[in-house]
Amino acid sequence: MTAYITRRLLYMLVVLFVVALITFVLMHGVPGGPFDTEKKLPAEIKANKEAFYHLDDPLSIQFLSYLSSVAIPRITSEPPSLSVLDDYLINVQVGNHWIKWMNFGPSYVSRSRTVNDLFRNQLPISFQLGIMALMIAATVGIPLGILSALNHNHWPDYMGMGVAIFGVSAPTIVLGPLLAWLFGVELKWLPATGWGAKPPFILGLFPSHLDWEYFRYAVLPAFVLGFGSSAVLARLTRASLLQVVREDYIRTARAKGLRERRIIAYHALKNALIPVVTVLGPMFAALVTGTFVTELVFGIPGLGKYFVTSITNRDYPVIMGTILLYATFLVFSNLVVDIVYGFLDPRIRYE
Repeated sequence: MTAYITRRLLYMLVVLFVVALITFVLMHGVPGGPFDTEKKLPAEIKANKEAFYHLDDPLSIQFLSYLSSVAIPRITSEPPSLSVLDDYLINVQVGNHWIKWMNFGPSYVSRSRTVNDLFRNQLPISFQLGIMALMIAATVGIPLGILSALNHNHWPDYMGMGVAIFGVSAPTIVLGPLLAWLFGVELKWLPATGWGAKPPFILGLFPSHLDWEYFRYAVLPAFVLGFGSSAVLARLTRASLLQVVREDYIRTARAKGLRERRIIAYHALKNALIPVVTVLGPMFAALVTGTFVTELVFGIPGLGKYFVTSITNRDYPVIMGTILLYATFLVFSNLVVDIVYGFLDPRIRYE
């Protein structure tokens, strides 16, 4: 298992490099640039800005310089400064020296902020929202799929699949404003907009305190975001479990006189959850790195909104940093999924 994980981690570096290269090429291949606005800048000012951010260098030099600032740690005697060009995500003091790592660069639009500032302030909010949405999706979708499969072609099955179809069909941009208006404006039970946690965050991701006020802000957006995902999980769990319960080894277990509950819990459910776990990996990466529509509807200052606006503004560092962040979450979640496979199915071995 250790050799397998080590090999996968090395493959991850290759995947991240390819993602960075493709993103960089496509980003610079789109017509226009970060300083091409409706109000045209004088040529001298535009040239000075491009020189300041090294945008006048050859593309190969720009790409290698970016990889160097992100991937290669710096060891220096100078402490971290307030300069936007010297903002590293990780700063560790060892004796009289500092180890600085992961400088994703400044934002071209918000000149006083860097990409790491967005990661420190906006990523934790999107991460918290995504984790709660994933918990709702799993705790609602998987049991609903199991209930539907065990009552195939009966009213619990019809009810469960009806809820799932509604969840898949109702887009966030419709369900979100509707629930915000109902519970936030009319009934005034929950806040319609905003988020209940502010920096500093524990371990850079988790809220420093959990109280009822925090969850009041989180209920509506987490439910809206997780409801559609729960519908996907419910349909997948139902289809997978229906296929597994028709297998020969399930018939053999029933012929031996085992209890139906034990057959489902210890024999059928493990194998039925393998496709579900496969989907949970990419779903986790997609939810925790920011969702633009949900954050826009509920006025949540998450990472998704800044990522979408960075594309229209040609904010190259924010685009590169956010896509690399999503790719990192995706490859790590896929690694965890592959490891979980071995616990769900003893036949799977990683040599």
